[in-house]
Amino acid sequence: MNRDFRELEGKIQYQFKNRRLLRQAMLHSSFANEHNIDKKDCNERLEFLGDAVLELISSDFLFHAYREKPEGELTKIRASVVCEPTLAFCASEINLGDYLLLGRGEEITGGRHRDSVVSDAMEALIGAIYLDGGFASAKEFVHQFVLNDLEHKQLFYDSKTILQEIVQANDTEQVLEYEILKEAGPDHQKVFEVRAMLNGQEIGRGSGRTKKAAEQVAAYRGILKLKEHICT
Repeated sequence: MNRDFRELEGKIQYQFKNRRLLRQAMLHSSFANEHNIDKKDCNERLEFLGDAVLELISSDFLFHAYREKPEGELTKIRASVVCEPTLAFCASEINLGDYLLLGRGEEITGGRHRDSVVSDAMEALIGAIYLDGGFASAKEFVHQFVLNDLEHKQLFYDSKTILQEIVQANDTEQVLEYEILKEAGPDHQKVFEVRAMLNGQEIGRGSGRTKKAAEQVAAYRGILKLKEHICT
């Protein structure tokens, strides 16, 4: 896998002054265990810090972006943006899994593409940027790679339900279904490819470690396509 951290810096448009922080953000505990590295030097401490930084930045953003919404609604929106599946989706947009340092066992069992692993790495990366460049740098990263396209990120949180509601609102007779296109890999490392079909026509396609995850991505892309069609 690609471990060129300079390439990753180019993708995230941030250059570390202390590259050891970036390496630590990408260093999974399984790698530390297999290479006799002190566990405190893996990305778990950075993940802890990044989680808090992300919550503060997203809370501040939502507080100012939705001035009329009460606390309960803001909490719900924040949960949809910083939840594990959404963070994993954000991580996939920069192929963050390709840069992880994983132990052999974690690699074999598909950890590089597991939502829990890549979402934790995303939070660790935020923590690393915060330590290296301060709050302003972390805020810029979160705004660009997590809070970007916020309306659609909220849709991703519960995309299957939202897509069903959009379809039924337009015509209750329309048929929405999901079709498995491909199922590859051994049992411990399955990857599913699924497409969302509306009246027999493909409207979105997605892949994931489970059928449910693949359907969620397919539904999300179906929502974007339907919204684009409505706008045009």
